[in-house]
Amino acid sequence: MKYCLFIVVCFFNSFLYSQVKKNTDSVTYYNKLANTNLNNKKYDQAVFFTQKSINFCEVNGKKENLANQTFKLGKIFYNQQKFEDALKKFHKTVSLFDTLKPSCTKVLALHYIGLSNTSKGDYKTAAVYYAKAQDLLKDLKIEDHADVLDYQIALALKTNKDLIQAAKTFRKITKKPDNDEILKTKVDSYYQLGLIETQLKRNDSAIIYFDRALDYNAKSNDFIKKSKIVLAISQYYRKNKNYDLAYSYLDEHYQLENYLLKLKNAKIDLDEFEKFKKNQSLNNTIKKESEEKFQLKTYRYSKLVSILAIALISILSLLSLALYKNNIIRNQNNLLLREKNKELILAKNKAEKASKARSEFLSTVSHELRTPLNAINGITHILLEDNPKKRQLKYLESLKFSGNYLTTFINEILEINKIDSTKVEVENISFNLKELLFNIQSSLKELATANKNYFNLEIDKSIPDNLIGDPTKLSQIILNLINNALKFTQNGHVNVIAKLYSQEDDTATVYFEIVDTGIGIPEDKLQTVFESFSQGSIEVNRKYGGTGLGLTIVKKLIELLGGEIKLKSEVGKGSTFTFKLNFKINNEPLEAIEEVKPYNDKQLKNKSILLIEDNKINQMITRKMLENKNITCEIVDNGEDAVELLKIKRFDMILMDVHLPGINGTTATKLIREFDKTTPVIALTAISLDENRDMLLSFGMDDVITKPFVPDEFYSTIAKYFD
Repeated sequence: MKYCLFIVVCFFNSFLYSQVKKNTDSVTYYNKLANTNLNNKKYDQAVFFTQKSINFCEVNGKKENLANQTFKLGKIFYNQQKFEDALKKFHKTVSLFDTLKPSCTKVLALHYIGLSNTSKGDYKTAAVYYAKAQDLLKDLKIEDHADVLDYQIALALKTNKDLIQAAKTFRKITKKPDNDEILKTKVDSYYQLGLIETQLKRNDSAIIYFDRALDYNAKSNDFIKKSKIVLAISQYYRKNKNYDLAYSYLDEHYQLENYLLKLKNAKIDLDEFEKFKKNQSLNNTIKKESEEKFQLKTYRYSKLVSILAIALISILSLLSLALYKNNIIRNQNNLLLREKNKELILAKNKAEKASKARSEFLSTVSHELRTPLNAINGITHILLEDNPKKRQLKYLESLKFSGNYLTTFINEILEINKIDSTKVEVENISFNLKELLFNIQSSLKELATANKNYFNLEIDKSIPDNLIGDPTKLSQIILNLINNALKFTQNGHVNVIAKLYSQEDDTATVYFEIVDTGIGIPEDKLQTVFESFSQGSIEVNRKYGGTGLGLTIVKKLIELLGGEIKLKSEVGKGSTFTFKLNFKINNEPLEAIEEVKPYNDKQLKNKSILLIEDNKINQMITRKMLENKNITCEIVDNGEDAVELLKIKRFDMILMDVHLPGINGTTATKLIREFDKTTPVIALTAISLDENRDMLLSFGMDDVITKPFVPDEFYSTIAKYFD
């Protein structure tokens, strides 16, 4: 009997063990354990249980589950940035799917191979696998989800600090047709584009992308995403020193966060209420017991409480009297402070309005002057090309000189206004300082020869070859200083000196000195020469000409780059300008810059161009300049008619004036790009403070030509798109 009982017990234990093993040794069981550890950020345990799941699939011949679990292990390694381990698992996943029916997991495996190679900087290999993933998506007929994969590619490029390529990929997503499935990805893409443009210091483009992110997000009403975008906009305005707008958007961000916190707390409160209902009966019992105990204790301590209450009331009465007196004094001080704050705010607002009014006035004046200047310069150019008589040539050359002088003058006024309104962005690109200085010397040799000056350039050999900075603004500074030195010196010497002042780690400080033996500057004028329209004296202005804005621009640009200009001068003996600037050192070799090839008349011959321009004089000039190169020109004077015409007729190029009656040039370009993405569109603009090249290109334009036109630059820009 005992022996039979022993057999039954063994059999029952064996049965229980098999059931437990069946429940614990399965893909679902290991998956649950792995996911729990992933949520708790215990990655080693997650890897362990995923590997257990893979082993189970291999033993039991579950091929599809094996492929899926291998992909999951690869993704865990990828999220830990263990890209080599991740690549091994993703490649194994692809090979396992070669014997199975293709699925979305195989697409993802190919895609993550691309992402891993992107993170390693191997873009060539990455591109191959991205293409394979896209092809498989097409085969599976689920192309609508390709934008999510593109978004992951762009994020990987951004993480790898390849901002330019990342931006291109994000833009590719934003150009796709709108639908409910792509809406969230478009919002994220515009948001990421805004962050990238902010990193690249393209502030105008950044705010455009953030605004579009908000517009698209409004359709889905995602408050969490809106809070992030609003915070990014606040940080953008804070960097641009527009503190009123920065505070306004920051306040909106906090309001959204508080609203989201309330929603979260409401959910927590609901859970707590459910727990409360379950334990209600128990709480009632405890409450009754507590009340009985409390009644017993109340009687014992009632007398003691009464005594303490009387003492407390006495103390509080004394404190209330003291606080009352303090409040009267504090209220008086607060009233005084409020009045002073109101006065300060009014003064601040008046100053800001005055500055804004000045900026808008100068922007409007410069913009309005450019249009007639374009007519003057354009007609002068046409007349000079039209074989004028010898007695007319002198007058036309004088007219050309005057037009160019006025153009320079307007550009300098606009440059100063841009610097003052903090709309000038500082570039940080690699350049060779020695080559830059030699090129400047070559461009000014003719002026030096005209005034019979000895023009010398001294460059310290210890200055690193490749520096990181803003070569355009540095060129503008040095050109202005040397041009002044050569202009105010005759039969003398002009020396330009560049020395390595100091070098620490990856930073070099370069000292610049421009010395001349010219007319010099009186001591009482040494400070005022840096003010706008100042040249030391009326006699100097009449004799040597000039706008008096060059040194103002130089001083503002040097301060913008983090330096300070100093001046020493003596009348009749010359002047010395000195300044120091800091540059980062680039240890990588500079890429060779392709030279701009001069245009050939054959490139332009027999091309057809649509000119969209409302000014009749500019229509005449531009058409004549184009027809002189055997180009066919058709003219439309507003954006609406241009869009309708381009729907039925093709041109080799579109020249688009930005400021048009009705819809402006940027809006017209956006509408054209909806049905024509290939025809080159070149903006024609008398560019103002609120416009810049990047902003215009963001609307779909390919290039920008600024009014008034410089003929050779006008033809060269057009020719680039006819190769």
